[in-house]
Amino acid sequence: MQSIESKILSRIYGRGRGWAFTANDFSSEFKRSSVDWALSNLASNGTIRRICRGVYDYPKFSELLNQTLSSDFDQVAQAIARKFKWRIQASGDATLNLLGLSTQVPGKIVYLSDGPDRYYLIGQSELYFKKAALKEIGFKHRMSGLVVHALKALGKAQVNQKDLDKIRSQLDAKQCKQMLDDTRTVSTWVHELIRQICKERS
Repeated sequence: MQSIESKILSRIYGRGRGWAFTANDFSSEFKRSSVDWALSNLASNGTIRRICRGVYDYPKFSELLNQTLSSDFDQVAQAIARKFKWRIQASGDATLNLLGLSTQVPGKIVYLSDGPDRYYLIGQSELYFKKAALKEIGFKHRMSGLVVHALKALGKAQVNQKDLDKIRSQLDAKQCKQMLDDTRTVSTWVHELIRQICKERS
């Protein structure tokens, strides 16, 4: 018979390297005290990594660099959001990184949220959850929110064709249709740029 630790580890392996999680991700199946013990034990033996209080990940390893990679900040943010049942939306430089418009991991990572203001230290980066209005985080589709906030982060005058092409390359016709419907109430200039992005995909 599998131990609870083995069952939890099996679920972690099933999500793949880079996945971040909290005890809440397993609490519907196992007793909380058993989950806490299992995660503590797995962190102690190096199978998983403790990122900050109550948050862990199954770290990725680079054969090329021969070292464990830094935590995926978006995975960490999503894990915290699941724990507290927050709705969140990446904003600012975080969206540029997630869409490949910038290779720099920002030192200050900001997510808009329908929860309270919170702060976490993730490696060398500061992760902030900032309470925001529903219109800023209420997109039906994840990609809609990423693109809207990435365009805002770049600014109307700084967006160039290379940026638009990079975003377009990550979308298919279905996603474009969803995005056009999902962003009808955003600023006129942002929606116009989204129309340009989706013109060749619709």
